[in-house]
Formats: sequence, C-alpha cells, structure tokens
Amino acid sequence: MDFEAIRSADAQYVAQTYTRFPVALVRGQGARCWDAQGKEFVDLTSGIGVNALGFADLDWANAVYSQLTTLQHTSNLFYTQPATELAQVLCERAGLRRAFFANSGAEANEGAIKAARKYGHARRGSDCHRIVTLRQSFHGRTITTLTATGQPRFHTQFNPFTPGFAYAPPDDLAATLALLDADTCAVMVELVQGEGGVRPLDIAYAQGLAVACAQRDILLIVDEVQTGVGRTGALFAFQRYGITPDIVTCAKGLGAGLPIGAVLFGQKTQDVLAAGEHAATFGGNPACCAGALAVLARMDAAFLNQVEAKGGLIRQRLQGMPHVSGIDGMGLMLGVTLDGIAPADAVRAGIAQGVLTLTAGDRLRLLPPLIISPQDIDEAMTRLHTALKEVTPA
Repeated sequence: MDFEAIRSADAQYVAQTYTRFPVALVRGQGARCWDAQGKEFVDLTSGIGVNALGFADLDWANAVYSQLTTLQHTSNLFYTQPATELAQVLCERAGLRRAFFANSGAEANEGAIKAARKYGHARRGSDCHRIVTLRQSFHGRTITTLTATGQPRFHTQFNPFTPGFAYAPPDDLAATLALLDADTCAVMVELVQGEGGVRPLDIAYAQGLAVACAQRDILLIVDEVQTGVGRTGALFAFQRYGITPDIVTCAKGLGAGLPIGAVLFGQKTQDVLAAGEHAATFGGNPACCAGALAVLARMDAAFLNQVEAKGGLIRQRLQGMPHVSGIDGMGLMLGVTLDGIAPADAVRAGIAQGVLTLTAGDRLRLLPPLIISPQDIDEAMTRLHTALKEVTPA
C-alpha cells in the first residue's frame, strides 16, 4: 500500500483518536527508518521511548522468536521460566522485592494505585485512600490514571473521575507536605515529568519527599514508565536520585516494542496484594518477558554510561541552534524550549528534513533509541538544525 492508500484506510476503519503526522513508516533498522515512499528518517522518538534498542534489533528479535516457537502464552495459573527470570532480574537490579506484570504503563500504574490503597486501608482504615501526585504529571489514559494525572485539561468529558487524588506543585516541598494528611496512603511522582515537558524534579525535593513519606508511613510510588530501563543513564531514574521507592512502575523500553508493564514492590509492599486481588490475562506473557530479558542483558554499566554520553553530545549540538533557548532532561530524555515557534511546527519541519521528533507540552521532546550511534546523532542534529532554521516564527 502507498501512503494515500494507508491514510484512506485508516480514516475509514481506525478510530480517529490520534492526530497523526503525514508519515507511514514501513521498516526500520537501528536508529533509522523508512516510509512508504522510501524516504529515510533518523528517529529521535523510539516510539515515544519504547524502542530502547532501536528498530529490528537481532538479539531481541531472536529471543522473542525462540520463545514464540516454544511457548507463546499460558495463563497465570501456571509457572513460566521467562516471567520468573524477568522478575528476578528486575528486582535484583532495582533493589526491590517482587514484581507484577501487566501490559502497559497505565496498567502498571493502576496496579500501584490499588496496592497503595489496600496498604492504606490496612494501616489506617478505609478512609486512608488519598494519593498525592504532582501538577504537570502524566500517569495514563484509564479513568483512574487520568485522574492521577496532574493536568486539568485531561479532567473533562469523562466524568465522574475516580475520587481520592490531590495535586502538589513540583519542587515545592512545603506545599507538598502540607497535603499529606491522615487519609493519605501514597505520593506518586515521575522523577522526570515526560508528557509535562521533560522536566526533572529537583534532587533535594525528591530526597526530602522520600524522607517525609518514610517518617509518616506514606508510600512513595515512582512512575518510571518513561524514565525507566536505561532512558536517563541509569537503569531507573530513582537510582540517580539516591532514593528507594516503595513501589516502582515501568513499561515502554522494557518491552522494546512488545507490550509489557511491571509493578515492582519494595519491602513494605511486597505482600500487599494477595491471590485473586489483581490479575492480567496477558501479564507475564513468555514472549514479551523473553524480549525484556534481552533488553536488560544489554544494559550493563558501559551501556548506561554511553546513554549519558550520547545525551551530552546531543545537548552540545543543540546549543546555538535556531530558536533553541533552553535544554532540559536527563540522559537520552531531553526537552527543548523553543523561542518564537510552536513545537509541532518544529516536528513538521523535521519530517521534511528526514528527522523524527516529538512534542511534550510546550517543548520539543527527543527520545532517541538508546543504541543510537554518534554518526546517527551527527546526522540527526544536522537535519534538525536545517529544519529549525526554516521554521518561520508565528
């Protein structure tokens, strides 16, 4: 199918819930991909942080294929080796105790919220169900995770929303602590707010919040759906912040292209959810877990150090580009403040020049595959520079 045929069929048969850019991708390799017309792009999106190993990584594909031809699925009424191995690797590398597997970041966050509320009920009664999140946060598209998201623009049209959430200003410790009352069971944060503009939390704020939560027996949940699995230059962002959460969620890069999410439980929470209290039909799917194990096997200290170095290289090249007035983020999760032009216009200009980027709030967002080479970075930055130069200020 050519592009017009794909677009026409999409318009007729696919629910129109996405505002797509006019590109139909058909194949990829590493950090490069091609559309239906054969045009090449350097990819700085990695499927919104999913393709940690880029397109068509052979080690990952072979691990998935081998599992598919052995045992592609079985219910959670039975044990499987891939899920058990993945739980062990995640827990040992995160310093946590147990894992629950789901299919997405939103599902992982739902599981974390359920566990936190059960913990609160057991400790201080059924009124202890309140969860504090941060303004500009994003935690998912289900009704409950949408309510947890600290952006009012998402809190319309789908009423009634799940009660029991309050929103604190990021990096204001006093204001956050003022919201923690006897009915608060947990605080849930992204250490780098992704959809909210790629804004890292202040380290002192995060550490102060962790101490306060521990003192008050309030759970600290860290949403690492976008920051986890190497994205920030550590396996998990909380490891860069020097804190140990009670619950961690992850997804996106863990599957490297297949749907998987995980809830990791610490010492306080490892036994909160009992048999029959939470489940997912496809959770712990053997093929998805085999792929995730291949991802984690690549992420040794040298690999993670290279993520940090590559992020630094991109920052250097962004400095002084047309319209660029600020750069934020961590590792290969970068937000670019643009002066005088809209981020979506920059994305469109990039497409014309053969480089794929994203938006996040009022910023241009860059989430390259973690395996991107210096040569690919050089080409991507050259194309992005040309694109930004050609965007006319509004």
